Amino acid sequence: MTPQQLSLFYLHAAVLLFGGTALFAKLIGLNALDITVYRTAIAAVTLFIFLSLTRKKIRLASKKDYCTAIVLGVVVGLHWVTYFAGMQMAGIAIGVIAFFTYPVMTVFMEPLFNKQKPHPKDILVACVVIFGIYLLVPEISLGNQVTLGILTGIVSGFFFALRNILHKNYFAAYSGPQTMLYQTLVASVMLCAFISVPVSDVANKDILLLLLVGIIFTAAPHALFASSLRHLSAKTAGLISCLQPLYACIFAFILLQERLNLTTIIGGVLVVSAAIFETYSVTKTKKE
Repeated sequence: MTPQQLSLFYLHAAVLLFGGTALFAKLIGLNALDITVYRTAIAAVTLFIFLSLTRKKIRLASKKDYCTAIVLGVVVGLHWVTYFAGMQMAGIAIGVIAFFTYPVMTVFMEPLFNKQKPHPKDILVACVVIFGIYLLVPEISLGNQVTLGILTGIVSGFFFALRNILHKNYFAAYSGPQTMLYQTLVASVMLCAFISVPVSDVANKDILLLLLVGIIFTAAPHALFASSLRHLSAKTAGLISCLQPLYACIFAFILLQERLNLTTIIGGVLVVSAAIFETYSVTKTKKE
């Protein structure tokens, strides 16, 4: 298996786990900021233990890299708070879909860092993705809670796209676990002063769910996702990650009994088709 094919495997595994993350916005009885603080703290401890046990590097190479890690941590923290807030306000399906405007943002943002123009193929695939997402969104009224949740999800998508691009351009030399250790640590420290429910008051059920989301649905997939960016472009990762809304809808149907209508299924097919096409395109280019 080539490094690029292995990166694709990491990416698909991470996206599957990401698909289950949205459920915790509804399952955990805390606000979005509190969930983010506890989730990132648990993930940081988990990654530190993993790196220590495997005797992998923890320290960064230079002061400049520490500054980059802080910037990435701030961006990731803002992304996670707005991500969970969007889910809580708009619901899981609509919140995830709103967040998934980020692949389209990435297609247009990444060339600015590389001083290139967007490739016509990427623009076309992005258009298919955005149309599929549009079909998934139900009719809404302006000025209500759902609308605010959608806007919050779009803001979360912007921060996630920015994080991926910054990581790809300035932090890709580090391993996934090492990268996410610093990002989760910075995010947790940045937001911990604003928590409304101290850990002593968190229900036992919520503590178990926070451990689950922090270890299995945060530390693992984000480390895998960061590792995949070493051999894939941010726009490729973004477009393939469009499988996440489909996974989120499936998990929500199984665990929360959220039903899918015909329009949702059609939109999901378009999104999945675009992701499969991008995966095939990357693999074919590598072979050539």
